[in-house]
Parts: sequence; structure tokens; C-alpha cells
Amino acid sequence: MITLWHNPRCSKSRQTLALIEAAGKTHIVRKYLEDTPTVQELEQAREALGVTAIEMLRPKEKLFKELGLKRTDDDTTLLAAASANPILIERPIAFDGTRAVIGRPPEAIQALL
Repeated sequence: MITLWHNPRCSKSRQTLALIEAAGKTHIVRKYLEDTPTVQELEQAREALGVTAIEMLRPKEKLFKELGLKRTDDDTTLLAAASANPILIERPIAFDGTRAVIGRPPEAIQALL
């Protein structure tokens, strides 16, 4: 089963969801802007992705700078900011058990299909 952290307003997120559906995979859609991930969930996502916190965030998002965040901030600081402000989370993120991918480009989802 695939869980997709999804933002329906994002074209890449919609394209990723379409690929999952076209593959006929059982899935759950989590609208992460409404159902905000906890810091612990974000840490688990970071581990599943095998990336640093900054690599799963959107540092070009206006709010990133407004909050005074920097690319060099530690993972704890960045994940706390992302949990409090989920717009900072890169989208979409798809999970299949302990594996995860960021759907940028959407075709990256193929690793889970």
C-alpha cells in the first residue's frame, strides 16, 4: 500500500497520484496541509527518503525566509518548522513501507510501483 502526502493544488502531486492510480496500486491520500505530519513523522520520512531535512523541504518557499530559516539549520530546527508550517514540505512524498520517494519528477514514483 502506498501512502501519498498530497497537495491537490500542486501539478506534480496530481501527476504522481495519477501514476499510482494508473498502476492500480492500493493507496491512501494524506492531504498533509490539512493533516499536518508530526516532527516524529517527518523524521521517519527523512529516514525513509535517505536525505537530510533540507532536501525534503522547499527552501525557495517565501515562508522559509520569513521564518528566518537557513539551509544550514540543523535537521531538528528544520523539521520542527516544517511540522508547524507544512507548506515547507516538498511535495509529493510517497511511502511504501519503509521506502519513500519525493515525486519530483512524478516518474520517481516508479521506484515504488
